[in-house]
Amino acid sequence: MRQYMIDEISFLEYDNLDSYLKRTLKPGGLEGVFFLHIPPDLLGAAQSGHEECGPFYCAVVLEQTSVRFELLIRSASNMHCSCIARATPAQRQFILDFADHMLAEEMIQA
Repeated sequence: MRQYMIDEISFLEYDNLDSYLKRTLKPGGLEGVFFLHIPPDLLGAAQSGHEECGPFYCAVVLEQTSVRFELLIRSASNMHCSCIARATPAQRQFILDFADHMLAEEMIQA
């Protein structure tokens, strides 16, 4: 799976990122997993016509020394559908912009 990963984060940076993600994103079903909602205007061809599968999101996984942004757009209601696809260039840019904003907001030098 393609992903964007920021590693070698310190214990204090982990706490800051955990707090930021808990404040800004929907929590996933597992500890350290969060859902970054993809805005409707950024949905790609794979998601077009699949309104019943929405909302769409990418997973953000916070671990002790890293944070990962999965570049796979998932459905919130259907685990096995053709609308689950790799991020388009616009979606990928949205995810990277979120990561950059998060790091800047929490004053983390990456």
